[in-house]
Amino acid sequence: MAGTLNKVMLIGHLGDEVKMHYFDGGNALGRFPIATNETYINKQTNEKVTTTEWHNIVVKNKLAQLCEQYLTKGDKVYVEGKIKTRQWDGQDGVKHFSTEIHASEITFLSDKKGQNQSTSNAIESQTPSNAAESKQPNRQDDIPEIEPEDDLPF
Repeated sequence: MAGTLNKVMLIGHLGDEVKMHYFDGGNALGRFPIATNETYINKQTNEKVTTTEWHNIVVKNKLAQLCEQYLTKGDKVYVEGKIKTRQWDGQDGVKHFSTEIHASEITFLSDKKGQNQSTSNAIESQTPSNAAESKQPNRQDDIPEIEPEDDLPF
């Protein structure tokens, strides 16, 4: 392998609302924390222990605007991106560090109530005859058999 790799994949829950910052020229930056949990059994006490790790997520431009529009605290998301560390000098002269996940892809995993209701209303509004017509047959007999070829290349 010739190079290096900086890639992060997380599935977690939002710990807060998306905080947006808008800049001149239409650029936007969004920040929000997500929590990931790990559960294990303590061998000494035989107790179930859950630890939570917090990750600071940074999203830019259109992805940030979509996150602001559709995500709320508690939503489950898949985040893919890379780790970046920032450093700055505080007003007290102390160096501060922050490790962030700069997201390149986010998938919304939580079901939204409005989306589920519209789907269930469409299903309930079908009459029994329409519902029967819309069903696809799921029988093994309906799948055509494919004859194996005798001439194999190996």
